[in-house]
Amino acid sequence: MAVSNTVAPPTPWSRNLAEPKIHESTFVHSFSKVIGDVRIGANVIVAPGTSIRADEGTPFFIGENTNIQDGVVIHGLEQGRVIGDDQEQYSVWIGKNASITHMALIHGPAYVGDNSFIGFRSTVFNARVGAGCIVMMHALIQDVEIPPGKYVPSGAIITNQQQADRLPDVQAQDQEFTHHVVGINQALRTGYLCVADSKCITSIRDGLKKSSTSNGITVLELERSSEVSSKSLGAQTIEQVRYLLEQGYKIGTEHVDQRRFRTGSWTSCKPLEARSVGEAVAALEDCLAEHSGEYVRLFGIDKGRRRVLETIIQRPDGTAQASASFRAPAAQSNGSYKANSNSNGNGNGYGSGQLSAETVEQIRQLLAGGYKIGTEHVDERRFRTGSWQSCEPINTSSTNEVIAALEDCINNHQGEYVRLIGIDTKAKRRVLESIIQRPNGPVNTSTSGSQKSFASASAPTATAQTKQTNSTRLSGEVVEQLRQLLANGYKISVEHVDQRRFRTGSWTSSGPIQANSEREAIATLEAHLAEYQGEYVRLIGIDPKAKRRVLETIIQRP
Repeated sequence: MAVSNTVAPPTPWSRNLAEPKIHESTFVHSFSKVIGDVRIGANVIVAPGTSIRADEGTPFFIGENTNIQDGVVIHGLEQGRVIGDDQEQYSVWIGKNASITHMALIHGPAYVGDNSFIGFRSTVFNARVGAGCIVMMHALIQDVEIPPGKYVPSGAIITNQQQADRLPDVQAQDQEFTHHVVGINQALRTGYLCVADSKCITSIRDGLKKSSTSNGITVLELERSSEVSSKSLGAQTIEQVRYLLEQGYKIGTEHVDQRRFRTGSWTSCKPLEARSVGEAVAALEDCLAEHSGEYVRLFGIDKGRRRVLETIIQRPDGTAQASASFRAPAAQSNGSYKANSNSNGNGNGYGSGQLSAETVEQIRQLLAGGYKIGTEHVDERRFRTGSWQSCEPINTSSTNEVIAALEDCINNHQGEYVRLIGIDTKAKRRVLESIIQRPNGPVNTSTSGSQKSFASASAPTATAQTKQTNSTRLSGEVVEQLRQLLANGYKISVEHVDQRRFRTGSWTSSGPIQANSEREAIATLEAHLAEYQGEYVRLIGIDPKAKRRVLETIIQRP
């Protein structure tokens, strides 16, 4: 393994001439440079064109099973340190099972936790990215601490802690993808090490000379899987099982029917105690047969009881996933990624067949703000009197589980009004009431926020429109929201964003609205709508005492 310029140069701040410490199982491409006190753990792959330069900020740590992809730059300032998981000081700490993808920049002081994913051309500088986070493409993370398990959408600029704290949670399908990337790169690391080993590469070349191609699969590939065969599992799944067992992982399986698939309510199959690939494959086939017509997934379990390489190996139509973790999907190179088809427009990964994207976004924001969520229903006759009744209590902070509970309430009360409630448990008051179903139509798909009422909005829409103050540009519900915000002593502001930046959530504030009356507030809002025609505009309610938002509602769309 030829790595150039390994010794740190003597400088005014350091003359220790430190050299990298690289585990023997790690592969560093000869076109990459590792300089200075860089400590690289086992089973790491450093792809071509990478610069890991601990000549100013030092030392660096890169944990086991991590992949550093093409064109990545890792550097650090002389001043500033982060505390690694070993409680020592580092200029840059990158944990285990992390993916630092093509052209990303990690500039110390910086910390990237275990199982995290940093997308193409994204930058982390003077920041901490918690364990299990996913940072998508072209994002900037600076001067903040991203809590563990958060999702940063493509193009996001996160430079203050409030933005970081309000990020959505990573979803199961996102985690599955990152495990796939780690698995793919582990296979590449093994392959590159084989290329560098004359005995390994010679045996393969000898095999290739004897091989012939049949249906696109070489004899060599058939030889690798000939010792274990399966009618229901693909060769890649068998190879994944082999890899997990070789790495010392335990193997688990889960199943779920189509109805519960949306809520993520997976159920474990029988424990899989296998010492060989053959035994594991046989147990997997039993699980597939027992749960025919359901989703079945395979995953590895490490010593810390964490999951790795989750892969769906059967779908309800009976087909197994043809390309598991060890083969990149068609039209995608290693480490590439695209939006999951089940994700919503903002890339947050939440999906619902009955709720609008705006309702899902409301749920996410309520949970992120620490609020509890409830639901109520009422028939048409009682709607005018405001005699709402509660659905089953929702005692969960999981977005998917809340969505499932809302859908159950909707299904149980067809032909009635159903509304979503946000509850501030500390102040013991409601911060949001939003009607998500009406009797004579589908579930609310309005995106303007016109059907959201901030406080007790149980009177019919017509009532809100007959109040003293009217607006030609604002709906009656928005006027009512505005009235109630002012009545409760909340401050009001406006944010806007164009269509391109809407997906990344990069809203721009227009500043607080200084109004002495409801009429002035409405006039100012209408002026903002006129100024930002062709953009999204949303109304913000702010509790000045608690210094937090109590309402966000989109009042104009392009």
